[in-house]
Amino acid sequence: MKQTPQDPEPREHLLREIEQLARRALFGTISETYRTCGTPGCRCHRKGPKHGPHLYISYQGQKGKTTGYYVPKVIQAEVRASIEAWSQLQDRLRRLV
Repeated sequence: MKQTPQDPEPREHLLREIEQLARRALFGTISETYRTCGTPGCRCHRKGPKHGPHLYISYQGQKGKTTGYYVPKVIQAEVRASIEAWSQLQDRLRRLV
């Protein structure tokens, strides 16, 4: 069976998507934590709910050691979208090959 050349339009579309996603992609894993505070009389030290959720990004740093950072509330939506963009970028790159 003779193979037909790949249609250039879908490839060009994929390349444009990859370029857009790469501009906002953020590599890492999101985790949410709940913590106790430093106020001894606070409800979180007793049976009350802990404070949170607090959003963190974890990633593999230098020498393969996992590291991460806290994400302030004001940018949490943007960071979540950037992590999702990384996932989409990986998908588009796999389809390109």
